[in-house]
Amino acid sequence: MDMHFATAWETISDLVPERSALISDGVTRSWRDFDQRAAAVAAILTEHGLGPDSKVGIYLHNSNEYVEAQYGVFKIRGCPINVNYRYKSDELVYLLDNADVEAIVYQGCYAMRIWEIRKQLPKLKLLLQVDDHTEMLLEGALDFESTIARTNPMPRIERDPNDVYMLYTGGTTGMPKGVMYPGGEFCAFLTAMGANARGLPPPQQISDLADYIAAVAEPPVSLSACPLMHGTGMWIGCMMPLMAGGCVVTTAKLGLDPHLLWALVEQHQVSDMVIVGDAFARPLLGALDEAEARDNGYDLSSLRQILSSGVMWSAEIKAGLLRHHDMVLNDIMGSTEGGMGGSVTSRDSKVATAKFQLNDGVAVITDDGRIVEPGSGEIGKVATSTFVPLGYYKDPVKSAETFREIDGVRYSFPGDYATVAADGTISLLGRGSACINTAGEKVFPEEVEEAVKRHPAIADSLVVGLPDERFGERVVAVASCQEGESCDEAALIEFTRDHLSGYKVPKAVLFVERVQRAPNGKADYKWAKQAAATAFKPSS
Repeated sequence: MDMHFATAWETISDLVPERSALISDGVTRSWRDFDQRAAAVAAILTEHGLGPDSKVGIYLHNSNEYVEAQYGVFKIRGCPINVNYRYKSDELVYLLDNADVEAIVYQGCYAMRIWEIRKQLPKLKLLLQVDDHTEMLLEGALDFESTIARTNPMPRIERDPNDVYMLYTGGTTGMPKGVMYPGGEFCAFLTAMGANARGLPPPQQISDLADYIAAVAEPPVSLSACPLMHGTGMWIGCMMPLMAGGCVVTTAKLGLDPHLLWALVEQHQVSDMVIVGDAFARPLLGALDEAEARDNGYDLSSLRQILSSGVMWSAEIKAGLLRHHDMVLNDIMGSTEGGMGGSVTSRDSKVATAKFQLNDGVAVITDDGRIVEPGSGEIGKVATSTFVPLGYYKDPVKSAETFREIDGVRYSFPGDYATVAADGTISLLGRGSACINTAGEKVFPEEVEEAVKRHPAIADSLVVGLPDERFGERVVAVASCQEGESCDEAALIEFTRDHLSGYKVPKAVLFVERVQRAPNGKADYKWAKQAAATAFKPSS
């Protein structure tokens, strides 16, 4: 196998040079432009002493520049490092130092934060600032756009498919960890996912790409509604469509603006939208309902599918979206540490919340190492033996815990618990790290959150455990109401009894104006627990 992201995208740019590759906030880049601008980034990196295995932090909002910078890093056989733009100084220093970053491409609005920490990063050789009209260019930094304009593109080179690619994940607990993959295999893996979905044979070599791109009858136009700095946005919303010769649509605007997203679908004839569960899907549905009520609905005729991963996507919200438009809703069960399964919902086939078909090579394994028998009712961790990461960067202890052998087979255990039905489908329960132990019973927050969110007045909810002298922990919900709605605590608790066993029912509810989540829609349990602990004293 000779697959490599940079070599593959160079090949595609030669095949379809005039086709649109990137669109962001009114700026369109053709595949030829995309390749040439990335080659200029590569030349700049090379001029500053970076090369194979060099790490480059990408500290940007969603934008064309994000994808161009990443491509430029791939061209020099380096490794792009995704940087969470919500991190404060200490978190940034930890991440960038842990990753051995030698250069940073950063959003202008974060210039002062870079200024604060630059002396704590001795390996740093280059700062590239993307001008967003918020801050002056830092002393010693280069302006991204003007430097590209005056730099000759780097000539193409041969590359090693064994170059390591990694994505940093914060996980639900602990410090950020870099999940390492062999880059060539990862490129082939994502390409195969897209090819299989189209019923096409996946290309095995770079030389197969011409036939594959020619066979993709309708190249995808993908709108990554979630941040590119996380796996769902980057892998599903960006890399997969690019590997099919498609186009990636983004907006640098922070915060979820569902009306803007639907307008982008209409304007750019988006075929694939990528989201993260109900945190995105619920506001998107609300925007469709509002537009319909105004008799001014959006044109969704181009939209073939919505893809989601990382957060539960409830059956009720899926049904609401399908009422507005006939499409496929692809709910993918996976994490940075590996893909595990999925469910596909359409108007002709309904799927329950958090119920998935397992991919080949995926099993549910008990804590004592046994594969869960379908229909047994046992709980186990979901594990995948298909394309297991190399490990966590510079963390052999955590690598040994997450990537381990069972009966001679190496599995990845991202941490999700599930049960297996008699028909082989699984019901996802949630992350063990967030599990609540109350009177000896395990309560997975996600299950309680879904019950709370079924109440028509509730917009969002997170569930945490607080110390309890009698039960060890008690279940507490932090919830926000829909705009213009209100809900009584006792009434909400009583409502959940229709959907949950008694020990899972929240003992208290804290109502907040907005439930806090990460930009990718994932739960901020640390915030929720602090908020609940402040509001409620431990019972005695």
